[in-house]
Amino acid sequence: MAVAAARGAQAAPSFTHEVMPLLSRAGCNMGACHGSGGGKGNLKLSLRGERPSADHAVLTQNVRSKRLDVDHPEASFLLQKPSELTAHEGGRRFAPDSEAYRLLRDWIAAGAPMDGPDSPVLTSLSVSPGEAIVDAPQREIQLIATATFSDGSARDVTRWAVYEPSNFLLKVSPGGLVQAQQAGETTVVVRFEQFKTPVRLAFLGERRDVAWSAPEPRNLVDQGVFAKLQRMRTLPSPECSDATFVRRVFLDLCGQVPTRAEAEAFVADRHPAKRDRLIDTLLESPAYADHWAMKWADLLRVEERILDASGVAAFHGWIRQGVAEDRPLDATARAVVSSLGSTYGNAPANFYRALREPTQRAEAVAQVFLGTRLGCAKCHNHPFEHWTQDDYYRFSAVFDRIGYTILENKRGDENDKLEFVGEQVLYLSNQAELKDPRTEAVPPPGLLGEKADLPPDTNHLESLAAWMTRPEHPLFARVQVNRLWSHLMGIGLVDPIDDFRLTNPPSNPALLDALTAHFIQHGMRAKPLLRLICQSRSYQLSSTPVPENAADALNYSHPVPRRLPAEVLLDGIYRAVGRRPDFAAYPGALTAAGLPGVKFGARQPKPTESDRFLKQFGKSPRTTTCGCERSDESSLSQVFTLTSGPGIAAAIGAADNHLAALADPFLDPADALRDLYWRTLSRPPSAAEQARLAPLIADPGERRAALEDIAWSLINAKEFLLRH
Repeated sequence: MAVAAARGAQAAPSFTHEVMPLLSRAGCNMGACHGSGGGKGNLKLSLRGERPSADHAVLTQNVRSKRLDVDHPEASFLLQKPSELTAHEGGRRFAPDSEAYRLLRDWIAAGAPMDGPDSPVLTSLSVSPGEAIVDAPQREIQLIATATFSDGSARDVTRWAVYEPSNFLLKVSPGGLVQAQQAGETTVVVRFEQFKTPVRLAFLGERRDVAWSAPEPRNLVDQGVFAKLQRMRTLPSPECSDATFVRRVFLDLCGQVPTRAEAEAFVADRHPAKRDRLIDTLLESPAYADHWAMKWADLLRVEERILDASGVAAFHGWIRQGVAEDRPLDATARAVVSSLGSTYGNAPANFYRALREPTQRAEAVAQVFLGTRLGCAKCHNHPFEHWTQDDYYRFSAVFDRIGYTILENKRGDENDKLEFVGEQVLYLSNQAELKDPRTEAVPPPGLLGEKADLPPDTNHLESLAAWMTRPEHPLFARVQVNRLWSHLMGIGLVDPIDDFRLTNPPSNPALLDALTAHFIQHGMRAKPLLRLICQSRSYQLSSTPVPENAADALNYSHPVPRRLPAEVLLDGIYRAVGRRPDFAAYPGALTAAGLPGVKFGARQPKPTESDRFLKQFGKSPRTTTCGCERSDESSLSQVFTLTSGPGIAAAIGAADNHLAALADPFLDPADALRDLYWRTLSRPPSAAEQARLAPLIADPGERRAALEDIAWSLINAKEFLLRH
């Protein structure tokens, strides 16, 4: 052994820079293998090799064991099992005649040493190309990974890096050769040690003969969208019709289907700036405030189980007022993050009333305001980002020491410890609650990504609020821009919208940069950005694809139709037939979009058909700060509700609804049909539709029944259910 150790002292492979990457590339330290919480086969390694020194200690705790035999390297299980010379549950990870086998054998033969304290450390990982658009018929591209170290040296690590595609559009060989399985865009994350570098790739179909053609850009939105489409050889669809636009912009800005009068007047208007004028009108409407307050209430957990009715009324009222006044989003964020005091008197304090633990607060604030999902770093270093467990607990410590004075609690269910009914006062205490489970010590508070600890004698929440909302912060403004963009355009420039990370780059970085600069320039207010997007030609394109963009779902060549949100759909149905929905917990509410909160639990009144509809069609229960709680998925039960549900049947069949007026025998049947079409689809019936349906309502005695059938049909039409 002494000879082997002496021989290997000079030429031994580096454990950190060669052996650990080898184990990572072989998958030995992944969560499904030895990197799992309990390890496998009496061997536990750190997940993805995040702790090389700990892994070295585990592997070398007995250098003459079956696992690692420095006197007889080939007999080491560390070699025999992954090369499957001995039975291995994980199968063969490398061949006995491979370079990986030889490197690992040489390290063992050298005495399995750890790198010395003066050994260079990895400082960066670059990948070439960093992004690429690949034309057909080419279907592969070679990635080259280069590691740079603290001594200035650089090394080609292509064969030792790990390649992780974000979807199944392509596969990557162990040597970094990317082969497309089908046309499309994707990201490959290249990982070496603890560095990760994303590579954005697009493989095009047969598009060499596509001649670029697009309307003149109206603003920076079009400049960014059209530039990307031109690179992708993808043509935009033509402009949408006035009837489509009026319906689209009402749905997006106000969450409402326009009335007949609103839609018909807009289509008839011949003013060249009528679309811009309508956008301005809608941004100042009460319905706009209701609709966008609902979106923020989803994220900020405005629900009655923890906040109670008074807290919900205060918090929702404050949110809605801010939306109506176009309060800067940085001011809203600062208030939410730093507010304490009475949950009745200081509305934003309700945010922390729903988050009773420091780690919950940290994860929620990071996700809502910084687009960062920290949860993975609670148990191990983040697998897709540079956040470590240290970062997680230091940031969580910023939210420690929030205390609650519960002035009263008249909960309805004594067994539900998360139900509160009564005023609470939040304050900063001197008692630390949080401990790092690895050390059982109280972690020092620190801002996310910052090395310095926060001073102990300062208000950490106020420090966080000021730091987080600075215009130069790399995340806050971009996250809010991306969220607003996604609500209008159907998919974020970063998707999911609250998952900003190095390994999930934006689909159009230049456009996101330009929008963010505009947002900051206009005081971080929502309305100027929403106006800019809605005024763009990109927003106003037809949802009908052309052959040159039919496969595009990422680059905004045409809107992809999507189902209306639960509240918008319910309000649209009732508005079309001239009825109001009924809600058990909020009997005075005029619309579903205007509901201040969500109420459930022991004190929940028996739900109405409208309540059931909202739950069935995906209304957010507001139990987390993730927008993913809201669902737009379709189901068979939704079909039954729309076609035969008692709530819809009652609304359509009500004797005093709008259909009763349309059934008036003195009303021209053609006018009745046109009215119903405008109220549901925001357009008149086509000549073919008019010819087919007019005879059904010609008989005054059968008109009411026929109108009900037609209303059913229109409400169940894709043109009504989807936002086009």
